[in-house]
Amino acid sequence: MNMPPASASNSSECPLPKSDSNIVTINVGGQFFQTTKQTLYSAGPKSFFAKIAEFQPSDPFIDRDPELFAVLLSLLRTGNLPSKARAYDLQDLISESQFYGIEHTLRNSLSGPSQFEPFNLQKSIILPLNGRDTPSAIATSEFGSVHVAHGSKITSFDWSLRRKSTYLTQFIAVDSLLALSDSVVAAGAHDFSGLQIIDLKRKVIETTLHWENMTRSGSTVLAIGSSPEHLFASYESGRRNSNSIMVYDLNTFSPVTEIAHNEIFGADIDSAIPATKLKWSSGYNLLMASGSHSGPSGVSGSIRLWDVRSGNVVWEMKEQIDCFVDVTVSDNLSVIFKVGVHSGEAFFMDMRNLSYGNSWVCLGDSKKVLNGRKEGIGCKVEDQGNQVFCTKGGDIEMWSEVIMGSAKKGDEKLDSRVFKKNLMGLVKDIGGSKISNLAFGGNKMFLTRKDQQFVEVWQSSTVEL
Repeated sequence: MNMPPASASNSSECPLPKSDSNIVTINVGGQFFQTTKQTLYSAGPKSFFAKIAEFQPSDPFIDRDPELFAVLLSLLRTGNLPSKARAYDLQDLISESQFYGIEHTLRNSLSGPSQFEPFNLQKSIILPLNGRDTPSAIATSEFGSVHVAHGSKITSFDWSLRRKSTYLTQFIAVDSLLALSDSVVAAGAHDFSGLQIIDLKRKVIETTLHWENMTRSGSTVLAIGSSPEHLFASYESGRRNSNSIMVYDLNTFSPVTEIAHNEIFGADIDSAIPATKLKWSSGYNLLMASGSHSGPSGVSGSIRLWDVRSGNVVWEMKEQIDCFVDVTVSDNLSVIFKVGVHSGEAFFMDMRNLSYGNSWVCLGDSKKVLNGRKEGIGCKVEDQGNQVFCTKGGDIEMWSEVIMGSAKKGDEKLDSRVFKKNLMGLVKDIGGSKISNLAFGGNKMFLTRKDQQFVEVWQSSTVEL
């Protein structure tokens, strides 16, 4: 009995007799392969391989390329692609993996987060964008697909970076972008009311979320974040006299609660600065919300950690001397990192012993704090794994903790932790126009530069396929 060659779904239409043998023989394009049922079941219950294992006749026939089948079978056996896979085009392997229902296995072996090697990143690919608009925001998925907002458009590249599509939004310019899946994003703008949930594959707006403020004016989006359960959006009223952070259910997009509601009266704007960055800390189950503004007395801002369940602030720091230009929370390192707006230097604060009296520890030249030159304008800071990446002009600094022994909360001070700086890239990769966006997905680092219409992809030099 031959198995139908058209698709994996057809195989379920003709029930095949079961076999008691653990050894399975498969005829692919005239070439015979032998493997075990355990190997076939490792592809997942809905895969074509699992159906072969469950309904095993004698020598089932599959009308596909036997050489590509051999590569994918080796992937199932070891969890890694064999060296001979380099002889084949990646798109051919992707197409075959989709037929057999194991694209997720191939994707994880090539682009999974476990493949990220921070000390070995090099500039490898340039992703061109259509039009003259420079990128304003980047959003990445877990396995390395990337969505880039430039002007009113969002251009998407799949995890292999081979397939590209562009969606024209209703925004004049997209300012905030968050990937909810490989094909669905949340998008907002400073001059357009509402947070849009967009299915880029189907090219439709699934829903638009609004914040109903007291003045009944339109509400624009300043920042977006998410946790495994919730979607967070920072709104500001059209009159810019009130702001809030709304919490939505990530599956239904229905509102759950509202936190950080502020009404601004008169000139007292320091007490109600809207959040322009939202970052979820899974290790502490807290939402980090930060925002700053420039006024007659200089740049001031605040960082708050919110308990979403109670709606209370569990920690807060107000900034003024060298206010942050960007800030992030690293769960793996249990630290808050910032880049100072005046100094342009990196600072950290230990989250394991937070108190309202804590101060920043400068990792660079602390004397720059007082020079008032605003060297940090435009700098970005993001964490990935056990490292924190800071942009400085056209360069990237990577900070890693140097393990000096176990820290104690009693006798030994936690702020004695030591971080080491590494410059990223080879000599040919270093420098260039000022970096405007920085993001991580899968085993890749993505960045864009001022006045350039493309995305740089940085990968480990060991990734060759």
